[in-house]
Amino acid sequence: MFRPIIILAAGLTLSSVASAQQNPPPAPSPTQQQPPTGAPADQQAGGLVVDVTGGTAAPAQIAIPPMPTAAVQQTAAGSTDMLGRELANIVTNDLKNSGLFNPVAGEALHPIGYAEVTNPGFDYWAGAGVQALVQGFVRANGDGTLTVGCYLYDTYAKTELTRQGFVVPPSDWRRAGHKCADMVYTRLTGEGPYFDSRVVYVAESGPKAHRIKRLAIMDQDGANHRFLTNGQSIILTPRLTPDQRAIVYMSYLNDRPAIYVYEIGTGQQRLLVPDTNLNFAPRVSPDSRWVLFSMAIGGNTDVYRIPIVGGTPQRLTDAPGIDTGGSYSPDGGRIVFESDRSGSQQLYVMNADGTQQQRISFGGGSYATPVWSPRGDLIAYTHMAGNFRIGVMSPVGAGARDLTDDWQDEGPSWSPNGRVLMFFRATQGSSGVADLFSVDLTGAALRRIPTPLDGSDPSWGPLRP
Repeated sequence: MFRPIIILAAGLTLSSVASAQQNPPPAPSPTQQQPPTGAPADQQAGGLVVDVTGGTAAPAQIAIPPMPTAAVQQTAAGSTDMLGRELANIVTNDLKNSGLFNPVAGEALHPIGYAEVTNPGFDYWAGAGVQALVQGFVRANGDGTLTVGCYLYDTYAKTELTRQGFVVPPSDWRRAGHKCADMVYTRLTGEGPYFDSRVVYVAESGPKAHRIKRLAIMDQDGANHRFLTNGQSIILTPRLTPDQRAIVYMSYLNDRPAIYVYEIGTGQQRLLVPDTNLNFAPRVSPDSRWVLFSMAIGGNTDVYRIPIVGGTPQRLTDAPGIDTGGSYSPDGGRIVFESDRSGSQQLYVMNADGTQQQRISFGGGSYATPVWSPRGDLIAYTHMAGNFRIGVMSPVGAGARDLTDDWQDEGPSWSPNGRVLMFFRATQGSSGVADLFSVDLTGAALRRIPTPLDGSDPSWGPLRP
């Protein structure tokens, strides 16, 4: 269980929630639950705001020194001093990878003591050119859990901007680091959080003509990686359900391509569409109740939907040619899909019941794999015009623009806050491989996502509860 708590300023007494813990003055103390901050930066106290429109043009200088501990104690996750160093590294890497922050290099960081967590050396950090300072602490609790405190300061204004604390089991200690980074990112940019999230994808190995493709899941930074299937059957297009309980995907199990559901809690797999016709390209509705998919019958391919618990498929499109790649809008009221009914692959939107189908892409080339942003303001897609690129446009087709330009970038998936896209990039030739990448909406913050094997078809899940 992951439990956020309020962190009080130094000198205040412990509440009854933490009365059994030692009070290490002058460190902060946990009391009761607190929701994430989340308000836009320009609506909160303090003047430090990070511009999210410029990408890496002028990243904010920030320092995240190792988080101290009142007393070094051994826990199931390691010693508290080691955890303090690793937590600071997680926050550092998350913020750096966003492209909006320039963390001070580790060797240049001024070490801080436990008492300094709530009494920062503003003059020192401001003199070093640091605009924002993240400090925190780690404490082992008597019940085996860990308390992690996280504070954000504006060094020039010499003010605290926000704070948050978390009580976590040792197995979830990395999540406290991601939550701390989310707090900082949200407060300084006004954007929603996205670091405490997971990704499912297809892990690939072997020769290009005979690839082994396994279902895998990991944290968004590549940590806590595990394989979910053994590679005995090919896995394609996995999609994590919004409630994070299951993964829907296409599999060649028993040499018949069909859509399956993998229950994360039990590891059980079940056939979703019991039909002898080819069915593929699943996507899940925002309420996790429906699965969109494509099915080919008599030479015609249309978009269907089916309850995730199983049932009778309902056809939503009925046009000559191939209709596929459906993705719901965040409110579940509309669907974007691709169709070659006009002679080439283009993007269309329709109501969730299949009515009012309208084309929205009119640029050069073809368009595929559309996916609606969780903010509802954009649709991402694969743009095929000479090479394959990741692009975005509005739901009515306005403002189309490419974010990448490589030989083969495809299969975009949105971060929980709708600001970053994960996709896969394939290299040319008989020995070509595929790897996961991410890019932000400026097109500037492009990076490769570390995975143990090659990777394709990423599906970025929502924030973890």
